[in-house]
Amino acid sequence: MDSVKDKNKDTPSEDDVARYLRNHPGFFLKHEDLLADITLSHDSGKAVSLLERQVSILRDRNMEMRTRLNGLLENAQHNDVLFEKTKALILSLMEARRADELADTFCRTLTENFDVDAASLIVFGNPGVSNTRLRVTSADEAGKHIGSILKNNKAICGVLRETENHFLFAEQAASIGSAAVVPLHNNRPLGIIAVGSNDPQHFQSSMGTLFLGYIAEVINRCLPRLLKQ
Repeated sequence: MDSVKDKNKDTPSEDDVARYLRNHPGFFLKHEDLLADITLSHDSGKAVSLLERQVSILRDRNMEMRTRLNGLLENAQHNDVLFEKTKALILSLMEARRADELADTFCRTLTENFDVDAASLIVFGNPGVSNTRLRVTSADEAGKHIGSILKNNKAICGVLRETENHFLFAEQAASIGSAAVVPLHNNRPLGIIAVGSNDPQHFQSSMGTLFLGYIAEVINRCLPRLLKQ
């Protein structure tokens, strides 16, 4: 019995073998004949050699990498298109000569050239200067409906409250499933821009708002000058 125990004690465990192979990656280069004798189970249920299994693993990894690469290329192409559209919009906003022209350019271009169903630009000021193309409301009135958004003072994406949707999108509010919103600010609160989609999953809280943030920055620079005219 003692001899059996001593023999088992001297026999390396599976962990010992695995550790040795990790520490000696060139082991099979010196013992290539062993590769043909090692068999592994396969998803099909058949036993395959180690070399066959390695080829299968490398093939699967290659397919996974190609899928990831294709995804990255698609995202890059999408971002290129989005960048060009955003650049064209920004140039048009900078060419606006009146506040209502800027608001009209923003709303019309977003709904025509971007994948959104509604767009809104609301300016804080005297409601008496509102017209069909420029919506003006007091900051106090806006605070009653979108106070939490204004208090946060940063871009948000997701599903809004019913009162927030109604204030931002008026007659289109009932069909808006999700939205992206950016407060406008230049030393003081200027207003807010919002884009909405009928799809509740279109704008999600995890989404980035880089391009919409760029647009907001341009409006922040242009709007004070145009409001003085």
